[in-house]
Amino acid sequence: MNIALSLLVLTAVALVLGAIFLWNREGYRKQALLMLVLAGVMGINILIWTLPTPDGKSLSGEAQKEQAPE
Repeated sequence: MNIALSLLVLTAVALVLGAIFLWNREGYRKQALLMLVLAGVMGINILIWTLPTPDGKSLSGEAQKEQAPE
């Protein structure tokens, strides 16, 4: 689970940087805006998986507990 969350964060950062680069080019503003929207959705997913509930548990922590033994 940690690898998936790490890749999600890295992808969101890459999308933001790519959107900034595309925003400065003519004719690519729509794509840049869509990249920012996707990065926002990914950020919300990261928050959902990592923010603790009132019980102090998070979805990522619970998912790691329920994995099959290796």
